[in-house]
Amino acid sequence: MAVAAVGTAVFVVRGPDQAAPSGAVTTTTTAPIPPLTVTATTPAASATGVDPGTSVSVTFSTPIAPTGPMPTLSPAVAGSWVPTAPNVLTFEATAPLIPSTTETLTVPGGPNGIQGSRGQTMAAPSTTTFTVAAGSVVRLQQLLAQLNYLPVSFTPSTTVPASQLADPAQGTFAWRWTPQPWLAPLWTQGTSNVLTKSAVMAFEDQHGLATDGIAGPQVWTALLQAAATNAADPAPYDYVYVTKTLPESATVFKNGVQVYSTPANTGVPGAVTQSGTFPVYLRYKVTTMSGTNPDGTKYHDTGIPWVSYFNGGDALHGFVRPGYGYPQSNGCVEMPPANAAVVWPMTPIGTPVTVS
Repeated sequence: MAVAAVGTAVFVVRGPDQAAPSGAVTTTTTAPIPPLTVTATTPAASATGVDPGTSVSVTFSTPIAPTGPMPTLSPAVAGSWVPTAPNVLTFEATAPLIPSTTETLTVPGGPNGIQGSRGQTMAAPSTTTFTVAAGSVVRLQQLLAQLNYLPVSFTPSTTVPASQLADPAQGTFAWRWTPQPWLAPLWTQGTSNVLTKSAVMAFEDQHGLATDGIAGPQVWTALLQAAATNAADPAPYDYVYVTKTLPESATVFKNGVQVYSTPANTGVPGAVTQSGTFPVYLRYKVTTMSGTNPDGTKYHDTGIPWVSYFNGGDALHGFVRPGYGYPQSNGCVEMPPANAAVVWPMTPIGTPVTVS
């Protein structure tokens, strides 16, 4: 009779210090390398109204390598990128973001881009944009005052960090001299006014910018650079007061002191010179003036000297008349040509002209 053999399976449990028997197979499982992506940015993508002093940062899905290319900002901002966490890069700015600009934040990708700590890269660059808030009126006034473009000064009470230069600072405004009664009401802190517009125009003129009196990105860029280097306006603060009270006159002031006065002629009925304060916006040593008189006739006057336009077609200029001191013009402020030649150099772009 044949006897069948019965096999018995034996399982051996090894302790932690026992070696595997000869011939055993050991399997090691390696965790997959996580992909590298941008998970967040500050400011967030498409953010608007971003404060100029905001800190910019990029957060990644995994820790990143300590060396390699860095993100970029366009328009460029002074500063450098530093790791503030294993997976976070933060931009340490040495200048503020420029008000009213749209910034593009680009994180380099591809084989030459930012790398993760395990060598992984992003398939493509990551690009986001955000828009910086318009500049604060009070900060605009503070900077213009510090740089002598206003008849008031500003003294900060604390040191302003370089990255916060576009944000309002603690401090006080004060008149640089005792203002004339008609000048004092023109100044209001924190509110757009003609003195602020005049100061912006003067700053634009001195820095080769379009003299529109609007503090856009170019003005803020130049203004912050001037503030950082304390490049104050070297010229005195000029302004002109024209009285329509007989006898009419035009008087020039420098830093609050009257330096010159001349008889003048304002507009006749039907072409009255508008009262108010206006900044000089256009100047000619000599030009031609054409238009329509109140009676409907046309005029075309050549060779008009020493012209400073301040309100539409109204200008300070020289004009030959038999006499001066009473209304005779078509809305302009006329002066004897020799006197206008004295006034003209003291009326650069942005000079406030008050007619009262």
